[in-house]
Parts: sequence; structure tokens; C-alpha cells
Amino acid sequence: MKRMILFLQAILLTLLLSACGADETVTDIGQADDKLPVAKVSYSDWQLLDESHGINGGAWQLEQCDACHLINDIHQKPAQNMIKDIVFDKGYSTCIGCHGDNGTQLQRPCLTCHNDKDLPKAPEVTGKLTHNFSPQAGDGASNNVMTDKQCLDCHIASDMNGKFDNNLDLTRFLDEQGRQSTYQDNSDFCLRCHNSDHQQKGFEIIGKDYQDPLIAMATNYQAIDVHGELDGVGARTYSGLRSGYNYQEKVQCSDCHAMHGTHNEKLIVGNTVIGTSKLTDSLFKQSSPIKITTSDGDSSQLCVACHQMKLIIEEGYKDTGNGLSGVHLTGQECRSCHQHGMATQTGL
Repeated sequence: MKRMILFLQAILLTLLLSACGADETVTDIGQADDKLPVAKVSYSDWQLLDESHGINGGAWQLEQCDACHLINDIHQKPAQNMIKDIVFDKGYSTCIGCHGDNGTQLQRPCLTCHNDKDLPKAPEVTGKLTHNFSPQAGDGASNNVMTDKQCLDCHIASDMNGKFDNNLDLTRFLDEQGRQSTYQDNSDFCLRCHNSDHQQKGFEIIGKDYQDPLIAMATNYQAIDVHGELDGVGARTYSGLRSGYNYQEKVQCSDCHAMHGTHNEKLIVGNTVIGTSKLTDSLFKQSSPIKITTSDGDSSQLCVACHQMKLIIEEGYKDTGNGLSGVHLTGQECRSCHQHGMATQTGL
């Protein structure tokens, strides 16, 4: 009898263990087939104020900051001196920009502080051409004027702490699989719009040929251009990089293209402070940035910031106009042979 009981217990234990194993197997299969990690983005998380604001939340959803906060008593830390002066001058309308809307649903006022008078270096600009989703004109026309809404298109959740984090300070656009996945780098942010098959709703790039860089850039950056994910061999006729060139891998889009203000068409950066983030500080220190001006397709002042031929030929000795030399031609169209750094016979 005891043997029978032990036998039945053994069978029961085996069944239980088998059941546990079956559950684990199902879990493993589920994990294997699971989607890629999705960043859970809450655009309210960045706000300094939440439902607990005030005694027992009594200040939540109030628009009148001056009911509790005296303007002379706020921003007393030394690091806040610059902000303190702006807030004192412009008043309580500036509060939402950094602290959040306090549950009021009011739009963040960005340009109240971020303008060429109050914060001329944040961001650094050299002209009126901006990435504002409007037709560009070099004459300073009204369609080049930024608005708060256009700032928020790309920076809807910035925490305003003075440290740039592309996965917090940039709006999390959908990737090619329709997910809010984290950005691998700054260029990943740009390419979620500048592609041929998964442009963002409301920001579609229309009226462009499929080979136009605005649309073809994702393919170009990932498979053709040595500035992107493709490794160069460094053995072409005009090979050679300037001393202090520190880029080990990819060149970011924003190293050559300015988002917030430039005098150059195609949003080419206006100086080496705005772009070229990894070039040596000794050559491109902020006190005397190298100026960059492009016109009529002549990009030599941009290219020469990084490129300097090892074997000087043609006009490699010639100053491009910003104090630097080292590219084979200056003062004429570069794009007939070069599109984003690739010769026409090898790609675009």
C-alpha cells in the first residue's frame, strides 16, 4: 500500500514539474518572439511640477504663479543668475517654459528666453535660416521666423537642465517599425523623418524626387555615404584628414547642418562651434570659431574644416576663404562630383 502511495506521489510530482516546465517553455517562446523594447515616453515626466504642487496639491492647475512665489525671491543660486535676470525682466510668463504647465495645458513659451537678445548663445546661430518646416528664403522673410510650436515639434519634452540628452530633450518619433524606440544617436532622430518609407505623420516631405537627399538620406547614411555607417578606406585621390580630427565612427547630421539658425542654404553650419563637435578644441575653440560660408554649391569652407589632403595637388594650397586650405578645388560647385561626401561614380 505504501509503495502504491509513493508511486502515485511520484507520478503527481512528475506531472507538476512537467506543467512548470511547459509554462517556462511558453514564456521562453514568448520572449523570443517579443517585439523590440519600446521606450515608454511620458511627456509629463519631465515637468518639475505635478499634482502634489502646493499644500496637499492646492497649487496644482493654478495659472497665477505670483500667488505664492515672489519674483524677487526665486532663482537665488549663482548658477541661475542669467535666468534670474530674464525672469525678473519678463515676469511670470516665463515659468511654464522650464517648470511645466502645472496642469493648465498652456503651451510652453520657448522663444521668450531663447532669442538673440536674452540667450544669444543658446542655441548658437549665425542667421535666420532654420529647420522650421517652412519654405526657406535667404532674405529673412517671415516664413523663416520660428514659433514656440515649431520648437516643441522637436523638443516637446526637454527637461531644461542644461545638459542635452537626445532621448529626453528630443521628441520621440516613431521608427521604421512604428515604435517609440530609443535614439541610437542624434542622426537616428533626423532619419526618422528623412527617409522614403516611414516619414512622420504631419511632417511628410512632399514634392521631392525619391533620390532627393531629404528623402534618400536614410538609405544614403546607412549604406552609401562614408560619413554615415559605411567605413571609408582612406585611399582616394584627395584623402587626408586635418590634424586633430577625432571622429572614430559616424559623423552626425548636426555636425554639418544647423537646426536653429544659419546664413547658409541647405542649413549648412555657419561656423565650427555650431557643428564639427569632435574636432580638436585647440584649432576650433569657441573664442575664435572658424567661419563657414557656402554659396552657389561651393562647400569648400565646410569640407576643409575636416579634410586636408596629404598630397597637395590642384588648389590644395589655396585658402578657401576662412583661413584653411587642403581641398582640391575652391570657389566652385562641389556637388557635381560630391553628394554627402561620395563621388558620383560610386553612389549618388
